[in-house]
Order: sequence, then C-alpha cells, then structure tokens
Amino acid sequence: MTSSQLLSTILVIPGIIFLIAAARLCVQTRRQVPPPLAGKWQALTSMVVFFIAGYLFFIVIQIRQLVFPVEIVTGLVFLGGSLFVFLVIGLSRLTIVKVQEADQEIVRANASLVQKNMELENEIAARLVAEGRAKARLQHLATLHAIDMVINASLDLRLTMKLFLEQTIAQLGMDAGAILLLNTHTQALEHGADWGFAEMGIRESRVRLGEGAAGLAAYERRVVHIDDLTELPNSFVRHELLAKEKFITYYAVPLIAKGQVKGVFEIFCRQRFEAEPEWFDFFEALAVQAAIAIDNATLFRKLQESNIELTLAYDTTIEGWAKALELRDSETEGHTQRVAELTLKVACALGIRDDELDHIRRGALLHDIGKMAIPDSVLMNSGPLSEEEQQVMRRHPAFAFELLSPIHYLHPAIDIPYCHHERWDGTGYPRGLKGEQIPLAARIFSIADNWDALISARRYREAWPEIKVAEHIRSLAGTQFDPNLVDIFLTTV
Repeated sequence: MTSSQLLSTILVIPGIIFLIAAARLCVQTRRQVPPPLAGKWQALTSMVVFFIAGYLFFIVIQIRQLVFPVEIVTGLVFLGGSLFVFLVIGLSRLTIVKVQEADQEIVRANASLVQKNMELENEIAARLVAEGRAKARLQHLATLHAIDMVINASLDLRLTMKLFLEQTIAQLGMDAGAILLLNTHTQALEHGADWGFAEMGIRESRVRLGEGAAGLAAYERRVVHIDDLTELPNSFVRHELLAKEKFITYYAVPLIAKGQVKGVFEIFCRQRFEAEPEWFDFFEALAVQAAIAIDNATLFRKLQESNIELTLAYDTTIEGWAKALELRDSETEGHTQRVAELTLKVACALGIRDDELDHIRRGALLHDIGKMAIPDSVLMNSGPLSEEEQQVMRRHPAFAFELLSPIHYLHPAIDIPYCHHERWDGTGYPRGLKGEQIPLAARIFSIADNWDALISARRYREAWPEIKVAEHIRSLAGTQFDPNLVDIFLTTV
C-alpha cells in the first residue's frame, strides 16, 4: 500500500464514523419527522447508508489491493453526494416553508392575542366602571336607608334636616347644603337647616316663590343649575349672604310631597362640578326623602298641637264642670282645686307616673260630679239629713259613674268620683269595697277630701285646727282610711 493510499484510507475512517453517527441520528429522529417529510427523510437516511457502504468498499479496495476502477467508485460517490445535497436542499426548503408558515401563524396568533388582550382590557375597564357604579349605587342605597332611619327615629324637623344634610352632602360630592322651608302664609322660602358653610349668612335666607334660583325651583317644580356663581348676572339672588364662601357650582331641587311644595334643597360646590345622569337620579331621590321627612314632621307637629288643644279643651271643660258644682254650694268654693292639689302632692310622693297623675287630677276635679243629679233640697239642706235624704245623697258616686262612663277619654279618671266614699273596712258606699279593692287614687283622695273638709268652715260647723284634723285622721286609719297612706299623707302635707 502506497503512502497516498494509506493517507486516503485514514481520512475515510473519520468520515465513516460521522456517517454512522448521522445514520443513528436519522433513525432516532424518524418518529419526530412530520408525515409530509417522512419520504424524503427516509431517502436521506438511505443515502447516508449508501455513503457508509461506499466508504467501506473504498477501504477494502485499498487494503486488499483489489483491482477495481477507482473512477467508478468516485463517480458513484459524487453522484450520491449530488443526490444527497439535492435531498438536503429540498428538505431544508420544505423546513423553511414550514418555519415561515409557523412564523406567519405565530404572527396571526400574536395579532389575535393582542386583539383579545385589548378586548379584555376594555372589558376589564368596563367592569371596573360598572363596579364603581355598583358601589356608588350601593352607597346611595345605604345613604337612603340611613336617611330613612333618621326620619323614623326623630320627628324633630330641625334635627332631622341637620342629620339629612350631614348624610347627603359628602355623598353628592358637594361642599355645603341648605334646606329652605316654604312658609305657606307668606309664600316665602325660609332657612330650615344648613351644613358645611364657613359663615352664617345662609341662615338669613328668605326668598319669595318665583324669585331667584331657589324660588324658581319651587315655583316651576324643577331642578335649577348654575355652572358658575361668579359669572354675573345669574338667577342666584343671595350673593351678599354668601360672598365669603367662594362657591362655584349650585343646584336647587324642589321638595315635593303629596303634590305640595314643602321647600327647596340647595347644594353648593367650591369648584366646577359635572354631574352624571345617575347623580341627578340620586339627587332627586334625596329630595323626595327630604320632602317626606318634612311632611311627616309637619303632620306630627300639627297632630301634637291638635292633641294639646284637645287636652286643654277637655281640661277646661272639666274645670268648668267643677266650678259649676261649686256655684251650687258656695260653702265649698275652692275645695275642689285644693283637694286636687293635695291628692297630686301625695301621689307624687308615692312615685305614681306622670301619665297617671293627669287622670288623678281629672278624677279629683270631678269627684262630686254625681251631685249634679242630687236635688237642691237635699244638697242645700243645712240641717241633718233624713234617712231617705241620706240614701239619695249616697247615690252621687253611682250618678258620677253613669255620667262619666260613656266618655272614653275619662275612663281612667272614674276611680275617684266612683270610689272616694269607699272605706278601708268595707263599710263604705256605693259598692262596699274593702282594703286594696279600693283603687289607690280613691284611697289617697278620700284622705285629702276629709282633710280639706275639716280644716274648712261650713255653715253647720267651724273649721278644725290642723292638729285636731291630723289626730282625727290617724284615729280612722284601718277603718275608714288606708293605714299605710295616712302617715305618708300627714308627712307630705
């Protein structure tokens, strides 16, 4: 073997090694090749095997010194190499096309993802806006509920309006607010309540219907809005009252309940304010709440005034009845008022409730109302009464019951007129009640009645000294009077 043959053999051996490694990689990668490229990949693998066989044949020729035309082997190798290069280029071209298609698909996918991301961002933004609006609505509902609670908790109009403003001004994004109430007699809007003002000038507000922004809101029953109070002229007419407040934006909404204007709700902001439709809905809902509160408080006040007037009328009538009874018997003049005051004094000392004291007072004033049915011949008799006359006189508690029981208002006051002649030991009249069967008010009154009767002069006897009267009452404890009340009475008077 010549040196050139040896060198060529040595150079071919690494080539065989690389080709064997390439064949192995082809076999291992075969399963990963896409179906459209499988045929070419198989041809490429076969060419690698062909080259291995050719190189091995070349080595055999060199080693064994076989007579074989080397040019044919070389030509076959060159042919196989050309075919191999063709297969590689074709396979590479297909790979490039696939890569380009993949790149285009990736670009399209990226564009689609970008579009979807934009849509998602828009959706998220819309959801955030919706969530913000939902929170605002929830806050508005909470505010309206809180105002309902304020209205139900208090019927004091001034306090209700003050709490209303505290609840609503911040929710509306304003700096200050005021309630102007309509005076139906003067047809003018007057200050009712305010919140958030630096000065007290707003409290001097007085605007006639149809005049100024507030007057227009009430007269035309619509929301009045002024963008900038500093731009004159405008419909706001109380600039001098609010000169130091530096307000910019102004809104006024009429307060209407049951079809009647009750006032105006004014709000002020120290900067420009752009309102949204939902804000206007909330503003008008608050106005409805305020109108209801004003209407409720007004009705309650009128009801209270009517109740007071009715109570005064009842009490005046009762006092008139008491005076009419005293006119029939001039000797008992002032007795009714005195004995009523004594009874109330003792009842207070016993801790009786105020509402019961009113009934006790009325009962004391009417204690002898039954004597209206007693003939003058019996009532005015200055001498001892006959048995028959005594029976007539003893009927006056029953007459009192018959007279007062149809009057529902005086039912709680009947105890004294009906039972003040009952005795602790049960020997009294008209029903012979005993001990605590006798109503407490009647037990107190019977002691007071005897006390005043004995310390006052009558046409048939002189007035007794208070010491003697006290001893006499103590002597009747347990028989005529409640023994527990006697000491309390004498200590109180």
